[in-house]
Amino acid sequence: MTEDTYIDTGAAPSGSGCVECDTVDGWWVHLRRCAACGHIGCCDTSPGQHATGHFRETGHELMRSFEPGEDWYWNFRTGSTVTGPELAPPNSHPVDQPTPGPAGRVPADWRDHIHR
Repeated sequence: MTEDTYIDTGAAPSGSGCVECDTVDGWWVHLRRCAACGHIGCCDTSPGQHATGHFRETGHELMRSFEPGEDWYWNFRTGSTVTGPELAPPNSHPVDQPTPGPAGRVPADWRDHIHR
């Protein structure tokens, strides 16, 4: 991490799903949590790629996986995984929330809509 990397370990997640996808009844493959402000966005495989959009808009370079059982960070500036501190709970979306998700909004042909 760089010296100017900011992490707020007390920032709560913005919700249990991608903020932007929830606004338009969209869906996601995986979720990422901003380490600076708690914003939840969808991964780059997802149609909306909102975690990357959040980085571009804010400059918040570190995202942590918001998937159950995962604790890795991604640094958008360096394009690499990094380690980081424990963040305020919860550390993932609800375990009963499907991946991709959320339930009821994922099209049957979802694989045809993802970025590879």
